[in-house]
Amino acid sequence: MSDLRFQQPDGDAALRDWQHVHNVIIPTHVLSLEEVRERSERHHLEIAYLGDALVGCSTVRPPTDDTLTATVIARVLSAYRGQGFGEALYRRGLHRARELGARVIETVVLSSNEDGLRFARKHGFIETERYLLPGDTIPWIDLRLS
Repeated sequence: MSDLRFQQPDGDAALRDWQHVHNVIIPTHVLSLEEVRERSERHHLEIAYLGDALVGCSTVRPPTDDTLTATVIARVLSAYRGQGFGEALYRRGLHRARELGARVIETVVLSSNEDGLRFARKHGFIETERYLLPGDTIPWIDLRLS
């Protein structure tokens, strides 16, 4: 893991890397490059690389309400799971959320992502809600760090 590096997307090439990971992990909610650009203005995005290989990405949605709730999402491409990369992305996201003043941490996982659900539960997240977005057939699961 000594070759693992993190980067905030700072141009179209890096935004495309973040977009690629997101769209592979969440095929039911494919984002355009323009949507990723817009997210990068509202959220803290990071990309993880092992050497030159794209490993994963993360999103931290800053706290925006009276509850001081932030959302931390770590995504790792399947070839790199189980090697600690998700842990590193999650820890960095959690740290960033707390720097931004979060008192409550949530995450959201597509229900078909069994690895993501297992990871969230292993880290102390409990399910708070299941729902379908308009046009979706696979439920989303909101979880809160207990």
